[in-house]
Amino acid sequence: MTIGGKFRSHLFLVKNMKIKVATIFPEMFSVTDVGILGRAKQKGLVEIETVNIRDYSSDRHKKTDDAPFGGGAGMVMTPQPLHDAICAADGERKALRIYMSPRGKTLDQHTVERLASCDEILIVCGSYEGIDERIISLDIDEEISIGDYVLTGGELPALVLINAVSRYVDGVLGSSESTSEESFSNGLLEYPQYTRPQVFEGLSVPDVLIGGNHAEIDKWRLEQSLAVTAERRPDLYKAYLAKTAGGKEKK
Repeated sequence: MTIGGKFRSHLFLVKNMKIKVATIFPEMFSVTDVGILGRAKQKGLVEIETVNIRDYSSDRHKKTDDAPFGGGAGMVMTPQPLHDAICAADGERKALRIYMSPRGKTLDQHTVERLASCDEILIVCGSYEGIDERIISLDIDEEISIGDYVLTGGELPALVLINAVSRYVDGVLGSSESTSEESFSNGLLEYPQYTRPQVFEGLSVPDVLIGGNHAEIDKWRLEQSLAVTAERRPDLYKAYLAKTAGGKEKK
């Protein structure tokens, strides 16, 4: 169990995860009913529940936004519907409460693995020009961004977070190796992958992969990961070297 919204070691896969999403567009999350996530939900490995913020608006027209104090373009989501929706979804404050925000910490693999240690997560999706700051002060544990750009709402970022984190729930992917041997899991980009046929359009699978020597295969895969990371993400490559071989780049 998580304690007070804190985390277990990310090396431990949770057996079941509850995810609630506060949004004014709950229909957008029907996409979680298909594919790997859909199967995980059917098996009871991941529970995804949407909470319609409009249902908690005290306004007779179910408004959830108003003009910002101080002026400016656009509208801001008002605190009352958001606060009541959050409290209804997580009355005992068991969940880690996340607001998807462009000003939040950028989502990366370390953060995904950290969040995957939680039993319960509540994701709050803003819209318009954002949400009233008092909601962040009262109800939010952390803000997370999926990149340095702005979208029309927090629903697509929430779906990205749900997909990334759910993969670490025990049984969702069927094999723990699927998460331990992929890009970013060890700080490197993933090595090239091949499958049948052995020759396609004149291009052959590297001999080492069909030779049956697993030590040589592991060595080749590491070399390929290092090469592709150095070429495409030199920042990751340098960070990896800093943690290995005394931090000295090999020529």
